[in-house]
Amino acid sequence: MKILDTSHSIDFMSKGKLALIASVLMILVSIVSLATRGLNLGIDFTGGTLVEVGYTESADLSQLRSALTTAGFDSAVVQHFGTSKDVLIRLSPQAGEGTAGVSSRVLRALESDGQDVDMRRVEFVGPQIGDELTEDGGLAMLAALFGILIYVYFRFEIRFSVGAVVALVHDVVITMGIFSLFQFEFDLTVLAAVLAVIGYSLNDTIVVYDRIRENFRKMRKGTSMEVINSSITQTLSRTLVTSLTTLLVLFALFFVGGEIIHSFALALIIGVVVGTYSSIYVASSAILMLGVSKADLMPVEKEGADLEEGTP
Repeated sequence: MKILDTSHSIDFMSKGKLALIASVLMILVSIVSLATRGLNLGIDFTGGTLVEVGYTESADLSQLRSALTTAGFDSAVVQHFGTSKDVLIRLSPQAGEGTAGVSSRVLRALESDGQDVDMRRVEFVGPQIGDELTEDGGLAMLAALFGILIYVYFRFEIRFSVGAVVALVHDVVITMGIFSLFQFEFDLTVLAAVLAVIGYSLNDTIVVYDRIRENFRKMRKGTSMEVINSSITQTLSRTLVTSLTTLLVLFALFFVGGEIIHSFALALIIGVVVGTYSSIYVASSAILMLGVSKADLMPVEKEGADLEEGTP
């Protein structure tokens, strides 16, 4: 058995109350924003038409919006797509009009100022499909959280399971809250990123939990808080290296990966930062508040084991 050496441990849990206050404030802001402002859902969820066009010269977005408004597309969202010559147009569903009719009207409106326009792609998503995606996406997230609850319960202990789910809900709510607060577009790629954040955050949490369980079984002395501080300190270098290398890739995707994966990379960047924080403070603080102790994690001895060991 080893005696716990806390002389080189960072006292993370002493800042647990401050972290709890910060987390509660972030979650409250996120919930209020989600309830009042909602998510800026893309056409994957709301339905509508997506039109991508190209110009030989830089496109004036304000002029394009004016032309589309004149043509009857009042709620059109116009933005550059990659370069200033590429334009992405999002249109709300047009009652009684198919994709061909909508694309023809858009093309006529854009050519009204005499510029050459290259129609590159037109995608249509019906409102019914959007509703199904919203429902299926929500169910996928709930199923993932429930599966994680069961997995961690069998892998560790019920209090660890609750702590892991609390940390994951914390990460998901804050990530979605930031998208709601700043009205970043929320589409299927962002939903995929949120599900990926759940997996990433869980991996970090499991690494910390595994070391906590190991130290509870190996260390002879020390309070639960000291064991948890020591465990987080021992896994800190691994956590930071993993997070920083992941962020390097994500920032590269965010800045040079193109508009199509911009929201996806942004959601993952937010999720990785929040997930790293939660694996250190939220998940560990949760099991500490739930009263986990050494007795809960010691392996169960088989009945008659001592007699078997003494048998010649």
